[in-house]
Amino acid sequence: MKPGKVHLVGAGPGDPKLITVYGLECIQKADVIAYDRLVNPELLNYAKEDAELVYCGKAPGKHHLIQNEIHELLVEKALQGKNVTRLKGGDPFVFGRGGEEAEILAANGIEYDIVPGITAGIAAPAYAGIPVTHREHASSYAIVTGHGRDYKGQDNLNWQALAQGIDTIAFYMGIGNMPFICEKLMEHGRDGKTPVAVIEWGTTDKQRTITGTLSSISSKAVKEEIQNPSIFLVGDVVQLREKIQWFERVIESKSIMEGNELECPSFKN
Repeated sequence: MKPGKVHLVGAGPGDPKLITVYGLECIQKADVIAYDRLVNPELLNYAKEDAELVYCGKAPGKHHLIQNEIHELLVEKALQGKNVTRLKGGDPFVFGRGGEEAEILAANGIEYDIVPGITAGIAAPAYAGIPVTHREHASSYAIVTGHGRDYKGQDNLNWQALAQGIDTIAFYMGIGNMPFICEKLMEHGRDGKTPVAVIEWGTTDKQRTITGTLSSISSKAVKEEIQNPSIFLVGDVVQLREKIQWFERVIESKSIMEGNELECPSFKN
């Protein structure tokens, strides 16, 4: 039997309309869809009626399928000759472990492709009215994992380079580690008055944004009971939110997100 093909697809940051045309095609044609926790379930409505849907979600401390089991699943289904879509939140190569999955597929001689998606570190700020770069405020941008714990020996970040060399920093998975992150940035030279935003459930109708400074944001996040998934954004660009925030008005007007289905055509070869 000829092996099938695996598509490593970025589903985007939450708003189902932000998936790419090719990503939607992969969903529509898949025999098997292995999807993550942060994938908007509305996208699964575009699967074939007989498609096999496999939940591979991983919440902090609660892994439905561990990564090795996901690897085995992709290889197994592909060797059965099936067309497999591995559907990931955001972009598969931005903290999505897509590189590891591609390595396994390559090692097993399975055909695959990569379908980039919009990553939350850009989309969530945009929906909050915050450009990650701006001619007058930021000419550099970094995406950083925020869950590394110093006491566990997991902190391998170059804090001095981040604090002094990057204008805008987006921390993923950093809500529980926010006090440590803020302390490290200030310790290595970042001004405690630097604007900061935390964006919870970015691009969805549950989106919530709080702002503050490096010295104040941790206590604000606790007070507001901010939870994951959230993006933690540091930089002067955050102050632009006061002028150009827009998504809150969209939610309030009910013009999207409530009662509207994803309006996308069916794509065929």
